[in-house]
Parts: sequence; structure tokens; C-alpha cells
Amino acid sequence: MALADYAPPGQLWLLSQAHLEGLAFNCTQVLKVVDQAYRGMREAGSNNPVKTIVEAPDHRSLSYSMVARDAGSDTVCFKAVYEFDPQRTRDSYRFHSFVFLCDDTTGAPIALMDVVKLGPLRSSATTALFARAACPDARAALVVGTGVQGQMALPMLLAALPKLDRLQVFGTYPDGLRAVRNSVEGVDVEIIEDLQAAAAEADIVIGAAGLSAKEEVRRGSMKPGAIAVLLGYGVHADVCHGADYRIATDTAQMYATSDDLRAEDGNRPTVDAELPDILLGRAPARRDPRDVVFAYNSGMAVTDAALGRYIADLAHADGRGERVTFW
Repeated sequence: MALADYAPPGQLWLLSQAHLEGLAFNCTQVLKVVDQAYRGMREAGSNNPVKTIVEAPDHRSLSYSMVARDAGSDTVCFKAVYEFDPQRTRDSYRFHSFVFLCDDTTGAPIALMDVVKLGPLRSSATTALFARAACPDARAALVVGTGVQGQMALPMLLAALPKLDRLQVFGTYPDGLRAVRNSVEGVDVEIIEDLQAAAAEADIVIGAAGLSAKEEVRRGSMKPGAIAVLLGYGVHADVCHGADYRIATDTAQMYATSDDLRAEDGNRPTVDAELPDILLGRAPARRDPRDVVFAYNSGMAVTDAALGRYIADLAHADGRGERVTFW
């Protein structure tokens, strides 16, 4: 797409939450875009430095920024996130985030985009890639959490693993439970009450809950051959420590963002393989069919760049967004 199609010189194309609401995403294509973004980190010259994190001494706020270059789409992404009351102790939680996308062939801006849908979309795609690599014959999946991440998890899993025929969700909010059940068509989603019993029968466990999660899947509940993917809360640290095999999107990023996974002595287990190498066949997703696998899904800005470009093109084709004189 020619740059002039996004915005004239001196103007910036804005894509707000309202502009992106209802935009039709193709889950299969999203999986492909995110898959290629990870592969590009090893083969195409993409780059994704570890995020920079700033936290107030009294934990009132958490801020972080990321920059990445996706070589496949020649897109550079600058992402900023600010959370107020991240631990939900003041009843005043606020979340603000955006990505700024630039075309790396011309050096001109593409868009300033809200990430309320972009972040969960790329995270759910990453979860599905982990699950497909480690459990390609999976039939049962359990999602812990009913927020935006939980609501996007099952449609993406089904796109990656169409043979899944038992879907379960654990949560405490009726509206969220209904949203998860309504997120997929043709397969019933069972609302479960006994989390550990459900985990014992699941091939895939996804920890997508928020900080308020009151119960977590424990290592003793995981069945042999299953995978637990953590991208929020809902999977206890003992699953990570007790797993037979551990994989991550990026080891350095995991260590920068997973203080809650530390053991009492402060240590964290080693990571056996990273997702880009797994996708390229350079490392296995598990060593043995009976391995319990733990996967740490940390947000990678390179996927924001690639998927942001895909979404920007969809929004442009649908005539969305607002152009403002900025420079």
C-alpha cells in the first residue's frame, strides 16, 4: 500500500477504540501474521529489544514501553502502556496504551492506534501457536479468566486446533462467562466450578485471568502431556517450577516481567526453548509425549508491529479512522 493512502504529508492517521470496534478479523490470517513475525526474529532481521519498565515506589502505577521492527512488513512499532492502580488496591484502575506505526521503507508514519483489541489479539494468537506446537492432537482446552484475553482465547485456539471438541472456562463474572461462551460457534463452552478437576482433564490450560484471580491451576492437577500457557494469572508458579519442559516467547523478556514466578530463594527455572526456534523447527516444543509443558507468553512488540500493520490495512479498506494535522 502506498504511504499516501494512509495520510497526506503533515497529517497523522488516528485509529481509536471506536474506529476499530467491530472490525472483522480473520483468525487464521492473524495466526499466520503472528507466526511470521516470530520467525522473522531469527530469519528476516526483525528485532524486539526487552521492554523498559518504570514502577512507582508505592506501586500506584506501572509504565512500560517497547520498540520493535517487523522485517516482513517493513513496519516499526513504538508501544507505550500506562496502568494506574495495577494491583487494584485503590478501586481506581486506569489503563492507557497506544502503538505508533511507521513504514520502514519510506520513513513516514502509518497510524497511531489504540491497543485494547490489538494486544489481546496478538496474545491469543501466540497462545494458540504455543498450544499447537506442544499439543497438536489436543481435544480439550480450559481457559481461566473471562476478560478480553479470555474471550479471545477460544476462537484463536479453534483456528489453530480445529479438532478441539471440549472447551471449558473458569471465572467469577457472569457477563464475562457469557462472553466467553458466545465467542465461539458450533462448540459448547462448559462453565466449570471445580478448577483443579477440570485442569486434570485438559490438554491445554490457559491462564488469562487478571490480578483479582482467586484460584489458580496447580502443578499437581496437570495431566501428563498437557501444556499450561500463562499470559496473565490463573496458573500457579508451581506449574512453572514443576514442569518437565519450559518454553517462552523470549527468555529475557520473561525474566524482566515474571517476578511473581520466583521461588523462595529468588531464582526462576531455566527456559528450555523459545517460540521462534520452535516454529522454525530448531528446538522441540517438548522432549517427551508425557511432559507437562509450561509456556510463558510475554507480549512482544514485533507482533504488535506485524499485526498492527494487518489491522491498519483492514481499517483502511473499510474507510475507518480520522486524519489530523499533526506536523
